[in-house]
Amino acid sequence: MNTIAIIGGGASGMMAAIFAARKGAKVLLLEQNDRLGKKILVTGNGRCNYTNTYQDTSCYRSEQPNFITQVLDQFPAEKVIAFFRELGIYPKDRNGYLYPYSDQASAIRDVLEQEVYRLGVDVRTGISCTGIQKTNERFSLQTSHGSLTVDQVILCNGSKAAPSTGSDGSGYTLARQLGHQIIPVLPALCALHCTGKHFRAIAGVRAQGKVSLFVDGELTAADTGELQLTAYGISGIPVFQISRYASKALYEQKEVVAMLDFLPEYSVDKVKILLKERANRQPEKTAEQFFTGLFHEKLATVWLKFAKIKKEKLCGNFTDADIQRLAWMIKEFKSPVIKTNSYEQAQICCGGVDTTQINPETMESRLVSGLYFAGELVDVDAICGGYNLTWAWASGYVAGAPPHLHNCLLLTCNQYLDDIL
Repeated sequence: MNTIAIIGGGASGMMAAIFAARKGAKVLLLEQNDRLGKKILVTGNGRCNYTNTYQDTSCYRSEQPNFITQVLDQFPAEKVIAFFRELGIYPKDRNGYLYPYSDQASAIRDVLEQEVYRLGVDVRTGISCTGIQKTNERFSLQTSHGSLTVDQVILCNGSKAAPSTGSDGSGYTLARQLGHQIIPVLPALCALHCTGKHFRAIAGVRAQGKVSLFVDGELTAADTGELQLTAYGISGIPVFQISRYASKALYEQKEVVAMLDFLPEYSVDKVKILLKERANRQPEKTAEQFFTGLFHEKLATVWLKFAKIKKEKLCGNFTDADIQRLAWMIKEFKSPVIKTNSYEQAQICCGGVDTTQINPETMESRLVSGLYFAGELVDVDAICGGYNLTWAWASGYVAGAPPHLHNCLLLTCNQYLDDIL
């Protein structure tokens, strides 16, 4: 019977296992955690935003963007939705962001796991793969429970992000052992650490705004939404969306600056007019009271300090220079970035197995026949909104479903594997 070994039982691994089994292959799924799909449980704040009806190339990032399109075209969002409906997941649509109607991430994990077992996939948990080599057209795998020999392998080990869920970067080691190049793996979808003691004073503030990322003085990325200010820097969805560019720039030892705009819908000139009119309407109020009802008092205190305006100064005595300095505080709050949050706090990673060495039509290695890749292990990442899971579903499907699996041959295991099976 046709047999294939899949290393990693997360989103892409279960997807690959399901479609390989549906193609008639005998599938062995190895997962180092005690249960499949652990990372799925923490996605979407425990609700699992499993895909998005809005799809565009700008939602995905890679050194080779065209590679992503060729994979996603084979299993687009419409097929993702249909597939999960088939498994019993009715979608709850929140402006294109799709969640299981139960709002439980466990539902996604459970239906995948149920389908894996229904198809007779041989699931082995608590087993890690530490080495791989190919000899005589077969793969020899070294595991924590001994060694085994298989005909084909799909690596779905995940990245280094959120190691508490089992992502330890071991897949990169296995890929390197077979000659694959790894694009530097760095934290992404994470918060940024910035210089300045003032961040302690504004910690906890949430404000609508725009964050623009400048690398060596050039605008590299920008996003708008709710900004979260922390004791160490900046966070929130807009910051997450641009964080991969900060990671790469910092890795390359470039200067990185985040510019915060707290009134992105207004130009600097309009902000000056707004502030001047506000001061004229309330001339008896102090500078300390000036921003009440417009901005958080913690922000106001820091801005006044930077603008060198005493909090006792009356608004009616504001000079044009005072107004100008405050306007620039609001529109261009400069925050030099010194590092990102660690892998432990990152949702995903950017970087991974070089896609120039993978065939996007099959996800098969161009270097080693019979070796396939899927999921976060590959140099593909995406913005928040269900896109990273969409990539996991699509790449897992492509790696597991193509005709190559019709020709998988026999699985030969040595005595060590017999002991664990």
